[in-house]
Amino acid sequence: MSEQNKSDTLPATANPSTRKKWMLVLMVIFVLAGLAYLVQWYVHGRHFEYSDDAYVAANIVQITPQVAGTVVGIAVNETDFVRAGEVLVTLDSTNAQVALDDAEAQLAQTVREVRTLYAANNSLTATLAQHRAELAQAQADMRNAQADLARRQPLVASGAVSQEELQHAQTAADAARSHVAALTAALNTAQEQLLANQALTGGISVRNHPRVKAAAVKVQQTYLDLHRGAILAPVDGYVGKRNVQLGQRVAIGAPLLTIIPLKQIWVDANFKEAQLRRIRIGQPVALTADIYGDKVDYHGRVAGIGAGTGAAFALLPAQNATGNWIKVVQRIPVRIALDAKEVIAHPLRVGMSMEATVDLSTQDGAVLADASSPREAAQTQVYSSAGHTADALIAKIIDGNLGENPTPAVKH
Repeated sequence: MSEQNKSDTLPATANPSTRKKWMLVLMVIFVLAGLAYLVQWYVHGRHFEYSDDAYVAANIVQITPQVAGTVVGIAVNETDFVRAGEVLVTLDSTNAQVALDDAEAQLAQTVREVRTLYAANNSLTATLAQHRAELAQAQADMRNAQADLARRQPLVASGAVSQEELQHAQTAADAARSHVAALTAALNTAQEQLLANQALTGGISVRNHPRVKAAAVKVQQTYLDLHRGAILAPVDGYVGKRNVQLGQRVAIGAPLLTIIPLKQIWVDANFKEAQLRRIRIGQPVALTADIYGDKVDYHGRVAGIGAGTGAAFALLPAQNATGNWIKVVQRIPVRIALDAKEVIAHPLRVGMSMEATVDLSTQDGAVLADASSPREAAQTQVYSSAGHTADALIAKIIDGNLGENPTPAVKH
């Protein structure tokens, strides 16, 4: 055989063995990789659940007016930081001021009118005592006149008393009876008036009289309407979206702007149904944000698990009973509370993407929150001062019209 033929046949005989060798190597590599993955999953991976379907969430506080009016001032713009109690928007207060002035005048007039009821009680009491004294005297005079008439009547027949004198005695007795009847009627009238006044004033003071209370409520309402013309920020936060402009006529409840307290945020991680089997409240969570990448790690805990899937709360939920059924793996939001210090050091914004990994090592937590679970109550005190100031204004008006020592002046 020539040298050329030998060289042509050598690669053909060497290729199968080389190919088998490389296939064996690749198979060993795949087997080792599979074993390594299984070991890693058994030792580490099965104790964690991961989701990249996670987003930053926060309370988006909608600022709406409590009274209607025309916007005359706007103190903030989007992205501005505001503190609780700061004036955000100012409405025209002309009509509210006029209404308050009218309510104050009505309260003052009502207090004075009610005072006259109490003063009338004293006057009627004195009048009643006077009528009783006069009635007692008139009754005594009537008895004397009747006795005098009784003595003269038998003497007329003997001529000891003239007919004219008897007639004078009869007239005096009749006049005495008429006077007693008139005084009795006047006494009854005074008693009825006193009882009527006592029914209106008995058991309460002028300050607590129903008419005064009603007028005071009117003052309070108009004062609050005036005060609410300055729309305040209920919480600390950043202005997210501003929809209001100068000169705009706004109605009660119209959305003007939003405030987002970025220091009080959390993460909603949407896990698949099968991933929720071992997730419990209180489990630690490691998170990363797309804005910072792997350079910044956040640490949190599972604060709660949603009561339903996203599809269940959708505006148009799927109607699987109609026959057009397609099974889709559902996701349920898991609320994750973040470490406040880490959020301050590396701020986040609402809607940012996150990646969450839940540590499933501990299984002693609850699946659903119960009545004993800790809660964070949200409340604000920025609106309470207006009510106290209105009470002080009402007390000042009442004291001034009762003649008592007035309270310090109250600024509108």
